[in-house]
Order: sequence, then structure tokens, then C-alpha cells
Amino acid sequence: MDVTIAIDAMGGDHGTHVTIPAAVEYLRLYPEDTIVLVGLADAIEAELRALHVKAGPHLRIHAASEVVGMDESPQLVLRNKKDSSMRQSINLVKNGEAAACVSAGNTGALMATARYVLKMLPGIDRPAIASFLPTVKGQVCMLDLGANVDCNAEHLLQFALMGSTLVSAIEHKPNPTVGLLNIGSEDIKGNEVVKQAAELLQNSDLNFYGNVEGNDIFKGVTDVVVCDGFVGNVSLKTTEGLAQMLRAFLREEFSRNIFTKIAGLIAMPVINSFRRRVDHRRYNGASLLGLKGIVVKSHGSADKFAFLCAIERAAEEARGGMLHHISEHVEKWHHGRQQELSEAS
Repeated sequence: MDVTIAIDAMGGDHGTHVTIPAAVEYLRLYPEDTIVLVGLADAIEAELRALHVKAGPHLRIHAASEVVGMDESPQLVLRNKKDSSMRQSINLVKNGEAAACVSAGNTGALMATARYVLKMLPGIDRPAIASFLPTVKGQVCMLDLGANVDCNAEHLLQFALMGSTLVSAIEHKPNPTVGLLNIGSEDIKGNEVVKQAAELLQNSDLNFYGNVEGNDIFKGVTDVVVCDGFVGNVSLKTTEGLAQMLRAFLREEFSRNIFTKIAGLIAMPVINSFRRRVDHRRYNGASLLGLKGIVVKSHGSADKFAFLCAIERAAEEARGGMLHHISEHVEKWHHGRQQELSEAS
């Protein structure tokens, strides 16, 4: 299935110097797909010339006259920048001209704009930010990673439905396991919201594993880990900080003296393999789930390889029919819920 991806070419810390080379590389790997570069036409054309690449049927330019700054207020962006590269990228998804869009821009502005333009899927109250993290068994989908600081039990159930569907679409797993992040595995642990969410998950048709603790995330105990945005964002940032610390420690230990440097040279194949396995760039691309359209948020500081991974993530979601499956799953759950309520009354 060929897909068209809209790229916010101006977004992120590096703008066109990263987004366009990544888009060109994507088309080299997937020549049947189409990329629409959205942004300031002059800047896009200048970068294409520097890469000795010409626009064509599979690489189109869609002009936008405004750029969203990384520190701009989401409310002001929504009100005043209707012709931004971010907004126009999302509009292409809204109009059916693109199957998905990718942006490395301002997260708050992207979430606010996407929610305003695309609207929410029926049965979903709030969008959630979902991303994949490496584990000893492969990878795990974790959500919410920062969109919703305060959640109720039904919100967590909705996140679980969407996360499970995302894993099914991306990894082709028919019945992925879902874990609820808690301070202990026992049913009596956690606050009231988490306990209520566990009960809802237990009674759903999801493959609910039960409570998982923070140290279970990277063991690959479950395919999906669900939590509120406050806990999820803290967990994610802690993970990023730990990875940076470990890299610094390794570099320091292998640089202590001539003997450790020699040991480092001998161990280089192992070190490089380790780096590839834990390379955060491979997992770049957080999905904004719950919207009537596919929107993937790249890290603002992403390089070419990381942004390429975000584009691939968006294409995988489009090819996997993620939106249709989420809608179908949520509708089925709501129908069952209404039946339970009517029988109870």
C-alpha cells in the first residue's frame, strides 16, 4: 500500500537541514510512497538544490507562509498562525491529501492544532502521546507520555485500547498484552484511579496482564504499558537521563589510561552493537493517538536518522490501518459498556 506523508519541513531545532534530507532518504528507501514538504517554499527549494534533488510526483512542495517557534504559546499559534507549516501539514491530513503528517515542532502547539483541526475519534475523550521504548525482548509501547497530567480510570482504559491497537497495527500482534503502571504488582497497591482502571481493564476484552512496576518496563513483561501523562513523562525523561549517564560512564572508563583505551578498541564491536540496541534515535516518533488522523511528533533535536525513523513510524501506522482499528475497538467497547449498564438497570 502506497502512502502520502506530509512533512512539517520547518519544525524542530534544525528545520529543513534535517527534515528534507530525511524525507529524501525515505523516498530512496520507499520510492513508491509520496512526501509533501510543507513550509517556506524558498527555504525548501534551497535545501533541495543543496542536495541536488528536484521536486517531482513523489516529492512535492506545499507552500506555507508562517513558521511555529519552539517556545510559542499553543493558544497564540492556534489563533494567529493559520498558515504555518505545522497547520498546513495537519490540514493535508484533514483533507485526505495525506495519510499522515510528521512534525518536530512545538509539542504543545502541535497537540492543540491537531486536536482543533482533526477532532477526536468518537468514544475517545483525550488524545495521548504514545511511543516505543527498547526492552530486552524487543520494544514496548508506552502511553501517555505527557499529554494528560490528570486522568481518570476511563481515560486510562481508553489509552490501553489505543495502545493495544497501535501495537497490533505496527507489530502485527493480534492480542498484545497490556500492563498498568503501578507502585506494586498487587491489586491492593496504587491510588484509587489506578485501582479503578485495573478493574475496568480486567473486565475489558483486552489482554490485561495486570499491574507492572517501573523496573518491569524494560524487561519486556508486556507489549503495552499504560499510565497518566505525569508519570509517563517523568519515566521517559528519567530513562533518557539514565541512557546519557551510562554513555558518559562508558566513555570515561575506556578513556582512563592507555590500557583501558586498548581494551576499548578490542571491545569496539560489542560497544557499537550495544549503542545500536539502545540508540534512542531508532525509537523517535511519538504518536498522537485519539485523533481523526495520524500525527507523529518527532523529537525537536532529532537528526536525519531519527527524523527518518519518525517518518517510517507514520507510514507504518497508515499502512496498518491504525485509525480504523482504534475506531472499531472503541466502538465495540462502548457497545458492550452500554449493554452492561442497561442490564444493570
